[in-house]
Amino acid sequence: MNRMDVQRWLDRYVEAWRANQPGPIEELFTDDATYGYRPWDSDEHTVRGRDAIVASWLEEPDDPGSWEAHYEPYAVEGDRAVAVGWSRYAAAGDRPQQTYHNGYLLQFAPDGRCSKFNEFYMEEGK
Repeated sequence: MNRMDVQRWLDRYVEAWRANQPGPIEELFTDDATYGYRPWDSDEHTVRGRDAIVASWLEEPDDPGSWEAHYEPYAVEGDRAVAVGWSRYAAAGDRPQQTYHNGYLLQFAPDGRCSKFNEFYMEEGK
């Protein structure tokens, strides 16, 4: 993987998030992928297997018009990458706009699908 490959994967990640459909999510991950939402908090926040990842994403989907996001590679070495970026949710009802700063640790299979994804985030102003 190189920086351009990782950027394309990250762009597809955002597109899949926006689509809220199984197909685009499935294309991102290997069959045996792991996805750690808060990987060092507890094992209960790590999802194992592509089907479980898809189900997790679609469990409580975000309305595509309620957010925006941008991520980019910070470092790439072989099949591993670190990405950084932000996601911003629009104000809704009593909830003010929320911005999160994100870091992703990624590992890729030879075909460019992600086999290991760990996410870290911090809400701005917290």
